[in-house]
Amino acid sequence: MSGRDAPQDRSFGTGPGDAGPKTLVILGATGSIGRSTAEILKLHPDAFTVAAVAGGRDGEALARTAITLRAGFAALADPAGLPALRSALAGTGIACAAGPDAVVEAARRPCDLVIGAIAGTAGMRPTFAAIEAGHTIALANKETLVCAGAAVMAAARRHGATLLPLDSEHNAIFQALGDADWDTIERMTLTASGGPFRDWSAERIAAATLDEALAHPNWAMGPKVTIDSAGLINKGLELIEAHHLFGVPADRLDVVVHPQSVVHGLVSFADGSVTAGLALPDMRVPIAHCLTYPRRIESGARKLDLAAVGSLTFEKPDLARFPGLRVAMAALQAGGGLPTVFNAANEVAVDAFVARRIGFSDIVRIVERVCEAANAFGEAATPAGIDEALAVDHVARERAAALLH
Repeated sequence: MSGRDAPQDRSFGTGPGDAGPKTLVILGATGSIGRSTAEILKLHPDAFTVAAVAGGRDGEALARTAITLRAGFAALADPAGLPALRSALAGTGIACAAGPDAVVEAARRPCDLVIGAIAGTAGMRPTFAAIEAGHTIALANKETLVCAGAAVMAAARRHGATLLPLDSEHNAIFQALGDADWDTIERMTLTASGGPFRDWSAERIAAATLDEALAHPNWAMGPKVTIDSAGLINKGLELIEAHHLFGVPADRLDVVVHPQSVVHGLVSFADGSVTAGLALPDMRVPIAHCLTYPRRIESGARKLDLAAVGSLTFEKPDLARFPGLRVAMAALQAGGGLPTVFNAANEVAVDAFVARRIGFSDIVRIVERVCEAANAFGEAATPAGIDEALAVDHVARERAAALLH
């Protein structure tokens, strides 16, 4: 997808039943998205080959994944894990390397589809490398668009790359769009489960422990995304992502809390019609959709039975109890480099919360103060590229870190 290009007008490679297997590169292969992707591939052993896998710091885990998927190349971001990776891959014929450049190399390998699932800003350079290679990318790394959305979408157009939305909400909207006339779209709505604190008071949320924040009622995700979801900050990041991915103005994007997590995204049209993407909360559904788009394959996920679900409820998000969403929406409205600042400060604050250095409510306090400082010092210009976005990110991280002391 490129800007406001209608996604249904693009071709996205081959799928099962075509001339041959589809070649994949999986970035973030040892994370939750990577593991779910591997589960789908096991269901279709002849439909896919894996050119490369990339992981963070666990060499043994990446080696197991590479061997299971019969990957041609394994790249580890942290060089400290290279000895373990080499040892575990000895005699397999699978090449390996470590360091940021190795992960970029994996992203550039010839393939039909890149699964972009490296969490955080660490995924920005590999994603951009895949774009420069003209690849089709199933994008789960929202930070790439949050931090450098305008530059990334421009690069996708320039290099003929295609971005497929892999986040469940954006994928649902992608599917709900169908062959819609883009001029008739009035609103796109992302749903939020409300997380573990949906019914909690502001005082109780402020005192939440790490274990409580990690106890998401519906989704099994990594700790960063799970904590972001507990404070609805993740939904704010997804709004910024949707703005760039679909080319929709901020005032035509919305959030509704939907505790059942069955409806993942909705599109409202000028004639009053609303289309929605529904599925049980399982990331294998959007992953499978991206793997063979526009074809469909078995994902291994349970099928939705609305009668068994019984009822679907919706409510407005409470911005007083969940101020992180309010701050994210303000960053989206302000635009420029403020979403980059927001994301960087949030990553630092979440890391500090996981390390039990700050309380849950301190996450938003730190993020808001760093955003205010960026505005005060005139540092909110739109990053022209990945390097500028990372420079803004660096300054924001330093300010956030200073607030931890």
